[in-house]
Amino acid sequence: MHIVTHLHPSIALALLVKDIKLASSEHIKSHQLFPLFNDWQVGYGGFTYAYKDKDRLINYVKNQEKHHHEKPFREELIELLKEHEIEFDEKYLL
Repeated sequence: MHIVTHLHPSIALALLVKDIKLASSEHIKSHQLFPLFNDWQVGYGGFTYAYKDKDRLINYVKNQEKHHHEKPFREELIELLKEHEIEFDEKYLL
């Protein structure tokens, strides 16, 4: 799942992600939207971009299903980590 949002400095990203995961899990399970859904993965990634990139990011999210048919999630994640100069160990990536 991809989300483009503006986050007020007083809100911790970890708490926002926790709230989204809890609320969406409850909704998915109570409405039986995905019978095989158990829970979200343990981790998440968050990246910052310039406000001027907002429209490009929104278009990307709108077309993420098509995009992920062209490039596997793992490959995209590695590219994002490298682009943002974030050190990582591939053994911890899905």
